[in-house]
Amino acid sequence: MATAFPQATVELWATDEHRIGLKPLLRRIWAPIGQRPIATVQHRFAWRYLVGFVHPASGRTVFHLATTVSIPLFEVELAEFARQVGASPTKQIVLVLDRAGWHTSVHLRVPEHVHLLYLPPYSPELQPAEHLWPLTNAALVNQHFATIEDLEEAQFAHCAVLQQQRERIRSATCFHWWPKRVHKRLGPRRN
Repeated sequence: MATAFPQATVELWATDEHRIGLKPLLRRIWAPIGQRPIATVQHRFAWRYLVGFVHPASGRTVFHLATTVSIPLFEVELAEFARQVGASPTKQIVLVLDRAGWHTSVHLRVPEHVHLLYLPPYSPELQPAEHLWPLTNAALVNQHFATIEDLEEAQFAHCAVLQQQRERIRSATCFHWWPKRVHKRLGPRRN
């Protein structure tokens, strides 16, 4: 990509979706000896999808909250992501993502200056964006939300805080083998 666009900087981003909802996320907590912790639980099945875009090398993130996943909605999310990160002829974005049906459809319109790079099948361990979810879930664990809108507000507020914690995001998502910078090739590829 850097060779194909010599006048541009190339940034390597990753994206993934995470389902959150009113079904509670319960985790262990400390309690006085002999006492059981109290957690309000009411199983309900209303969902939202948190879409996370991450630049592992710098820790920058972009979050979107969606009511579902689909090809038209992913097109809108891609367009908004491209706008937010400044994709342009002088800034090319390579986006690493899984092979979900709405990502790989031939009907998907990808914005200019955004290039999709698909992970091999069944390889979530290679996806840096997967490591966002334990961080984003922190606002939802052991919490009871009366409505899905209350959950959305809590998640929005927590994601806004996470966006300011770039070093924390970087430490969770920047694998040792992930390129820190995209270099231009100085000659033909050697096999």
